[in-house]
Amino acid sequence: MLSTKEIWTDFVNERDQSLREKLILQYAPLVRYVIERLAISFPAILDSDDVYNCGVIGLIHAVDRFDPHRGVKFETYAISRIKGAIIDELRNLDPVPRSARRMARQIEQAYAELHEELGRPATEAEVAARLNIDPETLITWTIQLSCVVISLDSGYESDDGGDSLSIADTIEDQTSPNPIQAIERQELTEQLANILGQLPDRERLVLALYYYEELTLREIAKVMEVSESRVCQLHTQAIMRLRAFLKNGAALKKRTK
Repeated sequence: MLSTKEIWTDFVNERDQSLREKLILQYAPLVRYVIERLAISFPAILDSDDVYNCGVIGLIHAVDRFDPHRGVKFETYAISRIKGAIIDELRNLDPVPRSARRMARQIEQAYAELHEELGRPATEAEVAARLNIDPETLITWTIQLSCVVISLDSGYESDDGGDSLSIADTIEDQTSPNPIQAIERQELTEQLANILGQLPDRERLVLALYYYEELTLREIAKVMEVSESRVCQLHTQAIMRLRAFLKNGAALKKRTK
């Protein structure tokens, strides 16, 4: 029986369809893994067969285009391809209404204003009071907004209408040939490290389990002994705080120039 490495070598050289099918079947569990991870952002519609099928298509494309000689693990390459295919399909199946985006902006603004006023992250009760709603309504809204693809991989736009920037990109330690950009990125990384340290313990734990331990929604809920919807809420709240902080920080920096 051929090893996985041998199968890849033969497939790349020969493009044999039987070897292609073996690789697709071997890595098929990656599709379900990605779907379970994305459940933290799309809890309502992930049981769709269309979503799963799009993930499989992403996997097939990954198999066809992967070059094992580049030194990148196939799993890393494939997960990115599968995720992209699924997110594209989810956006088609469940377009976000303007009202939801407006609601998200209002909550983010409340987080930003209260953080600046209080000098610390605001509590759920304080944000609810600022929005003139009760805390239970805020929780409901936050869970509903989890389908707006709020995550560290989503971007935020600069106030001057410039290109969007992924929050995850600002956290990653990437080398930039531009020394000014490198300094700005370092400053932002330090600021984010500071705000992450100020997050409520449970929100910080959700981010750590999701982005660093790479647990699924179900696994995080089990570790924290809470419901999956509560994990969605905590994740969304944490990301809203970070996005609000980044926007507020950018605005303050612009005013001081």
